[in-house]
Amino acid sequence: MTETVAAVKRITEEHGKDEAALISVLQNVQAAYNYLPEESLEVVSRELGVPLSKVYGVATFFKAFTFAPRGRHVASVCLGTACHVRGGAPVAEEFERRLEIRTGETTLDGQFTLETVNCLGCCAIGPVVVVDGNYRAHVGVRDVSALITEFGGGPR
Repeated sequence: MTETVAAVKRITEEHGKDEAALISVLQNVQAAYNYLPEESLEVVSRELGVPLSKVYGVATFFKAFTFAPRGRHVASVCLGTACHVRGGAPVAEEFERRLEIRTGETTLDGQFTLETVNCLGCCAIGPVVVVDGNYRAHVGVRDVSALITEFGGGPR
């Protein structure tokens, strides 16, 4: 039995192998691996007695789940209307330039994943960037380098 299989079995056991715990189980698996490995989904399906199609259906429905490894730090740039009007797009482009990745990608060193979101619900303080759950208001292009450094990305 691989380490992944054993770990996922432990996670499902912690939830009583209950189908109602599917989302919680997937959250715990993602927390353990920083993404949902394909092998883990098969184990979740088998252990919870849930069709694999349903496991994939839930995992693809929620944006919080990912099938590719994410960086140690996740930066989300809001591109909702208010943030966009206030310069959110140039902020996202500066992150891409500094991190040398496109939105949705992870840096080669595994430190950062960059994503954009349609709205964070903080319209009055936009553009807003969230890094590892830490909200930053009124972010401008000049702030990007400092944010990357602050969250462990070193100077870029």
